[in-house]
Amino acid sequence: MKKWLSAAAFLTLVLAGCQQQASDATETPNEQTEETTEYTVTDDRGEDIILPEVPETIVSLQPSNTEILFDLGVGEKVIGVTEFDTYPEEAADIERISDSMTINAERIIEMDPDVVIAYTIGDDLQIAPLEEAGIPVVVIETASTFEDVYGDIEQIATVVGAEERGEELIEEIKAQIAGVKEKVATLDTPKRVYFEISPAPDIWSTGEGSFQQEILKAAGIENIFADQTGWFNVSSESIIEKDPEVILTTVNYVDDPIGELMSRPAWESITAVKNEAIYQVDSDIMSRPATRIGEAVELAAQTVYPELFAQ
Repeated sequence: MKKWLSAAAFLTLVLAGCQQQASDATETPNEQTEETTEYTVTDDRGEDIILPEVPETIVSLQPSNTEILFDLGVGEKVIGVTEFDTYPEEAADIERISDSMTINAERIIEMDPDVVIAYTIGDDLQIAPLEEAGIPVVVIETASTFEDVYGDIEQIATVVGAEERGEELIEEIKAQIAGVKEKVATLDTPKRVYFEISPAPDIWSTGEGSFQQEILKAAGIENIFADQTGWFNVSSESIIEKDPEVILTTVNYVDDPIGELMSRPAWESITAVKNEAIYQVDSDIMSRPATRIGEAVELAAQTVYPELFAQ
């Protein structure tokens, strides 16, 4: 999402991240009879999607779901993705059929995939032509918590017939997060951190109830705006007043984001600026609710507490 993390675009992303998971397969590929390979999954709209067999060709309409598909071991089946699918590297070679907001329904119909993994953002009418063309569309509500991510993994694993790998993947992620929590549990006092997602003059940060806040909390970091809710516009004065010890930014679409932070008027009084404790962290890792959430927690903790990861 390297070109569109402006405040306006970020607000649009927020709309995709405030849902709760509510989907389970009513019948999985592993439960089929000898007479048929057909199975049914229930998506997050409550729709029963009939799949005649385990899909061999898949279109993914959201980068996080693409990451999940690859980590489930079915990346070679993905034939269509969005312009912002940057991970893993193999995703760069897959045809772009969406900008994450608008899909090329005509092209998807021409591709005739066995299933489309869609998500709840924008106009539902966009997927109507796909369903009218007889293409199975599984709609997944974008995760806003770690538990939601685990639910997405389970759901997509069911769709692609990779339930066992899905369970293994969830355990691997939980183990990575637990390892980080064990390290930061040795801290006497957590550091106070300001997390920026959109730069001046329209500054945005994140608070309780957001995906990023769950990452920070798991990493043993005290968010100076944890008393706020969701994603919000914040004033420069309030940041100066709260005086963070460390500043993290995911901004990657301006020249020298760290230099821009340090040069802001009156910010020289902030402890993080005086100590040059300002760090740019990977936007995709810190923003996508997918299989790299363990990596996101470790990245945040290692950036703020490098001494805990020295060995």
